[in-house]
Amino acid sequence: MPAWIDTHCHLDAPEFDADRDAVRQAARAQGVEHCVIPAVERSNWDTVRALAHQYGDSYALGIHPLFTGKADDCDLERLAQALEQHQADPRLVAVGEIGLDYFVPGLDAARQEWFYRAQLQLARRYGLPVILHVRRSADRLLKGLREIPVQGGIAHAFNGSEQQAQRFIDRGFKLGFGGAMTFDRALQLRRLAAELPLETLVLETDAPDIPPHWLYTPAEQRAAGAPQGRNAPGELPRIAGELAQLRHLPLERLAQAAHANALRALPRLAALLPG
Repeated sequence: MPAWIDTHCHLDAPEFDADRDAVRQAARAQGVEHCVIPAVERSNWDTVRALAHQYGDSYALGIHPLFTGKADDCDLERLAQALEQHQADPRLVAVGEIGLDYFVPGLDAARQEWFYRAQLQLARRYGLPVILHVRRSADRLLKGLREIPVQGGIAHAFNGSEQQAQRFIDRGFKLGFGGAMTFDRALQLRRLAAELPLETLVLETDAPDIPPHWLYTPAEQRAAGAPQGRNAPGELPRIAGELAQLRHLPLERLAQAAHANALRALPRLAALLPG
């Protein structure tokens, strides 16, 4: 069975509170040997770190753009302190999840930008890659990376243009693909997944979010009271299978490439994984 790395899994999310151990065990049984657990706000930094140690996984520390509205200005100094305190922890592999979101209404764009650029500076200070939230914001994220270069990382849930993809790649980033790619109607995303160089792709679930098509509950059913399907790290091999079909690749070949790409994007993973 291929060994998989889920490069983006919010295992700390409340959706997993009732059965977190079983979810992680089921993923491991499916060949998901490692999960990267990114933080989203100060209140969950200790949680993601503890979970990474509990399950033999890894974590990132940061402030997500959707949480910048309720973050305190001093949270950036607290983040610097946390990165300083845990810089010798081999399971701390990145600063993240950070970035910009110009899709969700009501967010303060200037405040998002301030937090984003400050966290790029912290990634530079501590020599860590970043895990980027990219939603209708690729060009502004790239502008920040040009002005504050970092040691690469992952453009999570990438759904931009081919030109934007290449600009991230040129800056040392890998591009994260997951459940959104499994929908037949996602024509542009599926084309990118099929045609971008294999060495640029990593796999992720974003669990419990971005469910693949087989877990997705349509809007009309949700309006009638049906719950949204919960994504989980154990879905990663099936998501990978869809990508392998798109690229006309043997699954084992995709697994090897995705594994190697994850280690290049997040170099500290190499010390945590066999081989």
